[in-house]
Amino acid sequence: MNFADASRAGSADLFVGRNQDLDRICDQLTAPAGGVLLLSGEPGVGKSALLDAVARASAQDGTQVLRAAGAEFEVDVSYSALNQILLPLHDALDRLAAPSREVMSIALGFEAGPLPKRLVVCNATLALLRAAAKEHPVLLIVDDLPWVDRASAAVFGFLARRLPSNRIRFLSASRVGANSFFDGTGLPSYELPALDAESAARLVDLRFPELTHPVRHRLLDAAQGNPLALLELPVALRADQGYARGILPTVLPLSERLQSLFVSRVRALPSPTGRLLLLATLDDTGDLGVLSAAAHIMDGEADLRDLDPAEQDGLVRIEESPRRLVFRHPLIKSAVVQYATSSGRRAAHRALAQVLADRPERRAWHLGEATLEPDEKVALLLERTARRIMDRGDAVAAIAALTRAADLSPLGTDRARRLSEAAYVGAEAIGALQNASELLEDAWRADPGHGTSLRSATAAVQLVLNSDGDLETAHRLLVGAIEEGDHGYDAEDPALIDALHFLLLLCNYGAREGLWTPYYAAVSRLRPTPPPLLLVAARTWGDPAHTDAATLRGLDEIIDTATKETDPARVVRVGTAAVYTDRLSAVREAAWRLVRQGRGGNPVRRHIGALLHLCLDDYHRGNWAETLELSEEGLTLCEKSGYSICTWFFQYTQGLVTASKGDTDTAHALADAMTNWAAPRGFRETVHCALEVHALADIADGDFDGAFNRVNVISPAGTFPPYVAHASLVFFDLVEAAVRTDRRAEATAHVRALRRTNVAGLSPRLALLAAGAEALVTEDEEQASRLFAEALSAPDADRWPFALARVHLAQGERLRRSRLLSASKAPLTAALKAFQQLDSSAWAERARKELRAAGRVVDHPETRSAAALTPQEREIAELAATGLTNKQIAERLFISHRTVGAHLYQIYPKLGIASRMALRDALHPPEQT
Repeated sequence: MNFADASRAGSADLFVGRNQDLDRICDQLTAPAGGVLLLSGEPGVGKSALLDAVARASAQDGTQVLRAAGAEFEVDVSYSALNQILLPLHDALDRLAAPSREVMSIALGFEAGPLPKRLVVCNATLALLRAAAKEHPVLLIVDDLPWVDRASAAVFGFLARRLPSNRIRFLSASRVGANSFFDGTGLPSYELPALDAESAARLVDLRFPELTHPVRHRLLDAAQGNPLALLELPVALRADQGYARGILPTVLPLSERLQSLFVSRVRALPSPTGRLLLLATLDDTGDLGVLSAAAHIMDGEADLRDLDPAEQDGLVRIEESPRRLVFRHPLIKSAVVQYATSSGRRAAHRALAQVLADRPERRAWHLGEATLEPDEKVALLLERTARRIMDRGDAVAAIAALTRAADLSPLGTDRARRLSEAAYVGAEAIGALQNASELLEDAWRADPGHGTSLRSATAAVQLVLNSDGDLETAHRLLVGAIEEGDHGYDAEDPALIDALHFLLLLCNYGAREGLWTPYYAAVSRLRPTPPPLLLVAARTWGDPAHTDAATLRGLDEIIDTATKETDPARVVRVGTAAVYTDRLSAVREAAWRLVRQGRGGNPVRRHIGALLHLCLDDYHRGNWAETLELSEEGLTLCEKSGYSICTWFFQYTQGLVTASKGDTDTAHALADAMTNWAAPRGFRETVHCALEVHALADIADGDFDGAFNRVNVISPAGTFPPYVAHASLVFFDLVEAAVRTDRRAEATAHVRALRRTNVAGLSPRLALLAAGAEALVTEDEEQASRLFAEALSAPDADRWPFALARVHLAQGERLRRSRLLSASKAPLTAALKAFQQLDSSAWAERARKELRAAGRVVDHPETRSAAALTPQEREIAELAATGLTNKQIAERLFISHRTVGAHLYQIYPKLGIASRMALRDALHPPEQT
């Protein structure tokens, strides 16, 4: 049996990413001129696991496996390792000639006598193995070779150079750079590398699927592909940290197994070396100048030459350009911190703070770690540092600085204020809800009267909304904090502006006037003037249907800056302002940047917000596969982070796609789930979104009466009620359903009300639907024809394939019902083609039935031409034809590489090809001669 096959059959997750390594080991051991291999690698890299795999496979293949492992406590016991490995052959000693049998019995400790000469033992051992190999092939496996005693190491070295091929083989494992009595000069060797990034991620996902993206990223970064670290680091975390509900420490803790590997190596170093490594760990820049200066402060006789033992042991290396110290593995830093005493760590921090006097942020942090007693000066430095860090978008570091500042605050009021700030950042920026809850409790204990502060109130509202609390309670709590605060309605107060942005969301979720009144009152009192984004968002969310042109121009100016915006919160807020004005495509690049950062381990809250906007934009653009993919990613993030308040939105985008594709059972189930969650909590906007999904599914099923009744709840026919933002999104559904159920008066009244709004001025897509709705109710055929033509000729109308196809279908249905059969075929054919490309089965069947009624025979042909591609499929195909990879295409189009692959999977059959190589000719067929 092949070694690799048998080992992989053992435990798949243990050998993730190791197939090539197993093959290389097995090829060397079974090669005609091979049979010997010295395996080496860093601690925890998986050497022993591979030895076990080879042993298991060899035994299954009929080979006798003899094993030994070096042990530190036996390193001075001669032939102790040889005794281990040959013990199973004790009964075979009788096959040896008397002199050899006597030598082996004494060497292995079975008989007393003077210790025989080493060469005699070597020859006797070889004779014993040859005798055993006559019955079965023999494999010698020696683990932890550096701890093998001198006498045994000499025998193993002798055997490795003289083993007969095929029947006897030798495999050993040792730590890279470790000193050993074994002389492996000239013998075949292989250094086992760390796992590559993809394999490391797969191993973590197999063993710890519950880890959230930020925690997963941090662990992968710390483990650097070391399998043992990947499997053990999560074990050392608290449960709330694994779910990203608690803040991870700066230096990750080690499990007991990792401590045995790394801390023991640090413990063996001289004291001056250990102090230098501690300084290097806490400074974390590798700057040798800083390290030398701090070492002299701690120990006037310190010298950088004291790093030599750590270099010799392979713990660190010195890079020459620029000259700096680099740890061989991040976990060595964890071991250094874990081994150091608390007083030693504080002394190192004090020394670093003195050296870094000209670098305020780093000095503040070191002072905070070095200080035991409350100290307002240090606390204030840390608080200011936290604000600068937040400006860079590093919320995790800001929380750490704020909580340390709180710990050092002499007064309860200052402690409560800083803890509340940290709680707010935790809840709002990174989704660390459990940690935020604990910080708030600490703040209230420090100062019971601090509960109405803006930061504590906003953090508390987040906790209320993501638990079983209702919107009314959350709104009341936040409004109270705003109205009772001592901010003086200063438009430059970040806590006040953040609170108002969050209150804006609550007002939208509630979709009723009573919630908006205190919001508008607060915004009107801001001095000197409200921030432009807050003012624009208030108008586009409070009553988008009546948004004026000046507000839209202001929004466009703000959106233009979003691509260069570095503040994740502002990026999401700009996207929020763009939702009802249908401008999400303009912030797509910035949103993808946040998603990529989130996947890389950045805070989950902004990751979720960006996904919300991408999902909705993808739906309107016809990128339905990506909508479903990103929605699933969002749902997973919500579940793992505890951000349940956002779950309904991803159900909404899933519901839009499934209803539009004709999977109406799924769509109705998703809408029911949204309503069941939202209705008891007072989230009327969520209920409106659910009603839209129900209505789309009803239309797909041909139940226009049901669709009208649902949409009429959102926006009663003839009205676009203020504070009901969703009214600007469902007017076409209402008009179409009213026309199809002979509610002409309601349809006409709604179009008349539509004209009194600025819905058509919000975006080209909404203008397309508005013109289509007006054409539906117009009695005059000539005017209807003009309106449909106006709608369908809108610039870039094909950017919204589903909306365009619905208007084509409406035009064709009207023409067919007016007996203009010939004229109806073109729009109906265009609608059918678009629905087929979108895989919108129910809607395609509706267009197909209309075409049959118009007298055209319609089959279900396989469209196999470039013309059958959607605009995005065409763009992807063209890029793929140039040789770009899926990842490169995804980066250009701001979609995921998996979505590119899904599109190509659909493109190939449409073009009648089977591979990427045929794309160019399929897209641009050579001219026939």
